[in-house]
Parts: sequence; C-alpha cells; structure tokens
Amino acid sequence: MRLDPELQIYRDLMERPTHFEDGFDIKTIIGMLFLGFCILPGSIYLGLVMGSDLGPAAEWTTIILFAELARRSYTKLTRQEIYVLYYVASHLVRASGTLSIAGGYFGWMIYNQYFAYSQAAKGFGISGQVPTWVVPPEGSMALIQRTFLHPDWAIPIALAVGTSFVERLSWYGFGYTLFRVTSDKENLPFPMAPIAAQGVTALAEITSKTETWRWRLFSVGAMVGVAFGVVYVGIPAISGVLLTQPIQLLPIPFLDLTQRTEAFLPATATGITLNIGSIITGAVIPFWAVVGSFIAAAGTFVLNPALYRMGMLPTWRYGMDAIQTGFANNVDFYLSWGLGIALAIALVSFIDMGIEMARESKARRATARAERSVWMPPPPKGRGDIPIPVAISLWAFATTFYIFLCRILIPNFPWAYFVFFGFIWTPVISYVSARVRGIAGQYIGIPFEREAAFILSGYKGVDIWFAPIPLNNYAGLAEQFRVVELTGTRFTSIIWAEVWMFPIILFASFFYWQFLWKIAEIPSVQYPYAQKFWQLQALNQALWYTATAEGNSYLLRALKLPIISTAFGSAAIAYWLFNLFRLPITAIFGFIRGLGYLPMSILPEIIGAITAQFYLIPRFGAKQWKLYATVISAGFSCGMGLIGMASVAIAMIQRSVTQLPF
Repeated sequence: MRLDPELQIYRDLMERPTHFEDGFDIKTIIGMLFLGFCILPGSIYLGLVMGSDLGPAAEWTTIILFAELARRSYTKLTRQEIYVLYYVASHLVRASGTLSIAGGYFGWMIYNQYFAYSQAAKGFGISGQVPTWVVPPEGSMALIQRTFLHPDWAIPIALAVGTSFVERLSWYGFGYTLFRVTSDKENLPFPMAPIAAQGVTALAEITSKTETWRWRLFSVGAMVGVAFGVVYVGIPAISGVLLTQPIQLLPIPFLDLTQRTEAFLPATATGITLNIGSIITGAVIPFWAVVGSFIAAAGTFVLNPALYRMGMLPTWRYGMDAIQTGFANNVDFYLSWGLGIALAIALVSFIDMGIEMARESKARRATARAERSVWMPPPPKGRGDIPIPVAISLWAFATTFYIFLCRILIPNFPWAYFVFFGFIWTPVISYVSARVRGIAGQYIGIPFEREAAFILSGYKGVDIWFAPIPLNNYAGLAEQFRVVELTGTRFTSIIWAEVWMFPIILFASFFYWQFLWKIAEIPSVQYPYAQKFWQLQALNQALWYTATAEGNSYLLRALKLPIISTAFGSAAIAYWLFNLFRLPITAIFGFIRGLGYLPMSILPEIIGAITAQFYLIPRFGAKQWKLYATVISAGFSCGMGLIGMASVAIAMIQRSVTQLPF
C-alpha cells in the first residue's frame, strides 16, 4: 500500500526520543478541572447550535492560559506536561459520532431518549421496542420533567458508566500491545503520528518569552473566529434567551435551497453553509480528499435528476427539504451505492495489505535473519511500559466482561457471536488496520460488519443495536501510543490522566447536560443544528434497526443488489486505475466521504482547498503551509469557542434567574 505524495511530507518529521519524562502533575489536575467546568459547556453548546465542538480551541486555550500562569510564576510547562494537557483536552471536550455530540455519556443519553420516541422511530414501528436499560419508558416523569435525577435513569446511567470504565481497560491493554508489535517489533513509521507530536512541540514554544510565528498566526485566526462567532453564534444564542425565536443573521446550520431548485433539479438537495470554518477546513485537509468529496457531491446535481426521471428515486416528493431529500435518496439509491463502494475499497485495501506484508516478510527473511530469534525487543528505558501479558490480561478481562454483560442484556442472541467478535475478529481487524496506519497513515476496515452480523444472525429485536458488544478496531490507539512516545512522555502519565479524567467528565457531563436539557428541550429552535440533523440521524438509524425488528424490514427492501454490485465493480476498477497511474488514492477516500454528506459544505471546502493548493502552497511550500494552516485553524476554533463559552454562560445565567420563584 503506497503513501500518496501529498502525505509524504508528514513522514519522518520526528525521531524517536531517548529520554522520557512524566507529564502528569498538579498542573494537569487543575487543567482537567478547568476543561471540565469551563470549556466543556461551550463545546456542548456549539455542538447543539452549529454542529462543531471546540476541537483545537480547547487544547490551545488551556495551554495558552496555563503557559501564561507558568510564566508569571517564573516557571514553564515542559513538552510532556503540555502533551498531557493536550491529551486531556482532546478527550474531554471533543465530540463523538456523526452528530457532533460533545460532553461525555449524558449527551448520548439525551439523544437516545429523543430517538426512542421520535417521529422516525414511530414511523418505522420500533418506538416501543427500545429497551428500558437504554432510556426510561415513554410517559416516565424522568422524560416529562427532563431530569436525570429519577430512578428510571438508574440502570442506563449505571451501564454507561460501567462500560466506559471497562472500555478504558480494554483499549489501553490491546492498544498498547498493538503499538509494541507494530512500532517496536515491526518498526513501522506511522507517518501521521508526527503531526500531533509536532503540534505539541509548537505549543511548547508558547511557554518561551519570545513571540513566534505560531503565536501571530494563532492570534489572527482567533480574531477572525471571534468576529465571525459574534454573528454566527453569539447573536442567535443571546437573542434566543430574550425572544421566543432566536435571531439568525446567517442561517444555521445551512441555507436550504432545495425547494427553490426542485423544478430544474428534482430529487437534489441544494444549499450552502455560510460558516467560513468550512473554507478553513478545506485549506487544511489533503487537497485530493476535498476534490474527491466535491466530485461526489457535484455529481448528484447531474445524477439525481437523471435517476429520478428513470424512476429510481421513487420516495422523493416535491416540497421536501434538504434533510428529507437526502434521506429519501439514501433509501432508494445511495445506501446501496455507498455500500458497494465501501466493500470494494475494503477488499482492495486488504489485498494491498497482504501483498505488502508478504513483501516485507520476504525482505526481513533476506536481510534480518538474526532478528527473528527475538520475539519482542525490550522497550526503551524509562518509557513507562507495562508487561505485555498484563496488557493482554486487561483486554481479555474487559472482553469477557462485555460477553457476559451482553448475555444478560440480550439472553436470546447467539452468544457465539459475542465470543467471535471479542476474541477473534477484533484482534485480527485491529492488527491489519494498525499495519495500514503504520505504513500509509490510512484507516481500513470492513464496512457495516456490525450491521451484517446482526442481520445474518436471524435475531429479532431492536435491543441488540444498543448492546455493548465487544466489536472494536483499536488501530488508532497504536498510533496514539506512537504520538506519546514521540513527545517523550512516559506512558504512565496517560494512565494517571485517565484515572483522574473519568470522574471529572462524569460529573461535568451530568451537570451541564442536565442544565441545558432543563432550560430548553433538546432538540428545539434553541439548538438549530440538533433540530435539523438529529432528525436525519434518527431516520437513518431507524431504517437500519428495522432489519431486526418484528414485522417488515424497510432496510432489506432498501438494499438493492444490482446497485451494490455495480458500485463494487466501478470502485474496484477506479482503485486499480489510480494505483496503476500513480494517482492520489486520497481522492477515492474523499469521494466516499462526499457520498455521506449533504453537499452544503462542499463548495466552501473546495474554495479553501483551491486557494491553498494553487496560491498558498506555491508561495510558502507544502510543508510550511500545513504548519501554518493547522495553527490558523486552531486559532479560528479558539475564537469561535470563546464566543460559544460566553454565549452559553449568558444563557445559563439568564435561564437560572428566570426560573427562580421570586
């Protein structure tokens, strides 16, 4: 599997250190408290309003603040301390899933209670089948009063907290083992790992007394983010507190033009996002990935009207908005088309991986016969490693726990599936994917593996979709340990960070989600992104769940074998041609990304990508521009985040005052 020339600049940016230091201390603990109780609410609010978390803003804001405090205390932050703060920030406030839900366990509980009794779930006939160990029953006072402080939430909360704790044991144990095998034993380069490590190195410069280019660019990005955030986030948030309907000078999350263009573009979702963050995103991510996404999105403007006139999009009706149009087309065509492409890319990726592994094995036998007698080289001194048998035992314990828990929650589901997922499939797919990340910096996996297993099992019931089955891909964790190593941070620092992070995020997540849910229903007009996209997510989710629900399966009717096979063949040929002519493979991965997107953000992204590729990179150089763009993007996110935090603070104070009985 070859590495695209565009990604070559990321390879070998840093050498392995020979000295390691602890990064966890009292500064880290204070930073966790600051993140949990000051940064987290802003990230939650931005996710509900505009569909993005604070992202790099949380990391930069925290580190800048603590760097300034350290400077005034006549000390400084070490690179290791900065990395642990960076690690904590990225895990505490980053959003997860397709809905940009930040804020830990309780955010997904809010979504689950919405989904269980949504119009989508009721329309597909699965509303009453969501188990009570996921959400309270319909009509419960816990839902009517919008509160977690009710006995009906006891089991869902206990399951979420318990499985999250055990998951930490699992990912640390197996992720560390993968790292030892792929990095220490096989010496794979992990070309994308130096990016995060270089970012931490850049952050370390802030603690010095000299002003660097990074600080200047960060300041420029932050000021742009603040100015835009006032218009895009601040005014709607504050006006929403004072008025029944928030004032939106710019439509959030996008300007929907579907109903205005349906006469000449039938069955085509049209519109544009006016968030300039999309332009910055396009300038940061690989150019050909954006081009691939643009081709996929722009192609719908030609393909969708043609498919509609051919009778292949029968679900669409005039008058549908962008969300409804996207779902209708997904049911009729794009679900099958995307599945075929994903299967083809997965297959050829595994074939490439097999060829690469065979080539490496042959070279190793020819040039390093003496090394074969060493099963695993000893770890560097002072890195904070644990014995591999201990790591594997942690993973085995967690996997066994999940198997027994699933057996209790879903007693009628064939337990052999849980054993296969946990002890056979997860290790195999994690190792293969970790090698791909180590060689080419790309992710591969079997698409819809979880969904296929549920359908093929013959089980009937919606509850299996909510069970914590032991099916994971830990490839990214091997790369994460590589980043920890490159920063010279002891692995034990990450263990202590996780130990302290767990209770902080648990309490902060409970407190802020409870407060925001109490002052306004989620989703509602107060949270425009959630109001738009939670509906689409619920429709897609309910469609999949019908595959195992009692009665008709809408999903199986939506999957069309001719479309799947056509997409599979087309994608396989395209991948082969791209390899043959040495074209950028990232374009294909971007194309897959574009299939799953509404096209609203593609135009701003391609504008940013073209500007970067044909003006900024020739002027500054590819490597230097990537460094510049990362810093500017972080600054912009920081500025937006500051406005988001200020807005949520004003909203929370005002709502608290208006709800007082005097």
